[in-house]
Amino acid sequence: MAPKQGGRAAETTLTIVNVGYRSTNFWVISAGRARVLVDIGWPGSMGLMRATLQQMDVPLGEIRYTLATHYHIDHAGLGEEFKRAGVPLLVMDLQVDAIPRMKTWVKPQDGYVEITATGNVVISCAESRPLLARLGIAGEILPTPGHSDDSVSLLLDSGAAFTGDLTHPARVALEDPAVVAASWRLLRERGATHIYPGHGPAQPIERYLAS
Repeated sequence: MAPKQGGRAAETTLTIVNVGYRSTNFWVISAGRARVLVDIGWPGSMGLMRATLQQMDVPLGEIRYTLATHYHIDHAGLGEEFKRAGVPLLVMDLQVDAIPRMKTWVKPQDGYVEITATGNVVISCAESRPLLARLGIAGEILPTPGHSDDSVSLLLDSGAAFTGDLTHPARVALEDPAVVAASWRLLRERGATHIYPGHGPAQPIERYLAS
């Protein structure tokens, strides 16, 4: 595993809970009462999201940030509504231009509330480790394009990687296979051992990289 640089989080037991619905996983990573929600729900589903959080014993008020692995409607649809509930949206600088394009993928009946710049915390991937460390979470956010140019993954020092829709190397279709392969290589080089995807069960990384 490559050495990790920057501010380190103190040793904290992390828990991972899936609060997903409609075939999409939304992962809550918790260090005590400091929590990050990775991927942010479908448009128009805040009531369902609140109910699922309550069912899984995740207080909304303890979520410190939401993070979209990429700005497609099933992964970032509730970004603005979470902000209105007091939860800042953590945005990587490489994702900023993708946010306005979200509205081109939704219909009026979807109930999408357009994400504004207000309440967004915009940082570079290089700045992600010290920010997470302040929450007691040891890890970093990495650029992992392939499914989309704005795709990122949250990689914990434990080896857990939250990859959104990063394309399985064996299922590349319209994507650039070299870009997909480079993203998977980066995750492995940085120490990823288990993949927590946007759809389907968590699995060892070997399930993705086996020839």
